[in-house]
Amino acid sequence: MRRTNSKTVNLIGFPMDLGADRRGVDMGPSALRIAGLPKQLQNLGYKIIDDGDIIIQIKEKQEIGNFKLKYLNEILRTSKILAQKVEKALSQNYFPLCIGGDHSMGIGTIAGISSYCRKNKLKLGVIWIDAHADMNTDKTTPTGNIHGMPLAANLGLGNEKLVNFYGFSPKLKPENTVLIGVRSIDEFEKKNIKQLNLTVYTMSDVDKLGIHRIIARVLKQFKEKVDHIHVSFDLDSVDPTLAPGVGTSIPGGLSFRESHLLMESIAECGCMSSLEVTEVNPILDDKNKSAIFAAELVASSMGQRIL
Repeated sequence: MRRTNSKTVNLIGFPMDLGADRRGVDMGPSALRIAGLPKQLQNLGYKIIDDGDIIIQIKEKQEIGNFKLKYLNEILRTSKILAQKVEKALSQNYFPLCIGGDHSMGIGTIAGISSYCRKNKLKLGVIWIDAHADMNTDKTTPTGNIHGMPLAANLGLGNEKLVNFYGFSPKLKPENTVLIGVRSIDEFEKKNIKQLNLTVYTMSDVDKLGIHRIIARVLKQFKEKVDHIHVSFDLDSVDPTLAPGVGTSIPGGLSFRESHLLMESIAECGCMSSLEVTEVNPILDDKNKSAIFAAELVASSMGQRIL
């Protein structure tokens, strides 16, 4: 396991709302900055290079296109810019911190990370923390929203343009991919998960085993098998009483302490080399409390402690 030692964080905003039906998630990057995310990381000793936000055309200026793959062309165009930025950050020994935006962001971030790992002969592992599995394809999607497809696409399932985005597939190996906090899975997604034999820790597993045992098990396995750990954190993994500002809130999520303990454990491992935070929607929020909570979780994952 290659331990990350970069004290320079490259902050990349991806104000994407084309992957989802609910508007407002494009303001997520601004909400996280307003919540003090850069300052919190500076207080932990990190240098911040803020690239600002990638420019994305609003829905009103675009055609939906294929109703099973809404706004595909603009998502692919902007995801390529994101992938290039992430890959460049890693090549400069920076820590890419991508803030969104809906979870279709995971198409670009993971493409860039996976490309960097391929070129440097590193094995990539991904911890996907989410209320949803994001394992739909254009054949299985009930909505046509691409934010429900990024993990499937990265694993090689789905539409050819998503699967082969950035010139290669798959981006991830199922045995090096873990989902945590899942509590809403579509019927066809279950088939895709079983087909790939993915490791999924649902909220029922969190209740039975405890979050510390789960993340300790995952990190132990990854330390032996992978060189680069990427964490993809969807704020809807957290219980909506703590973070109401998400597009698709599902009751019964991670508690305050479970969320922080999860991120603190990742920090203690010292093995996270990239991070993305998605689905912060200030329009659905209460006085930016969801973004404030998300910023605190990022700080926990980067080394902030109670004592």
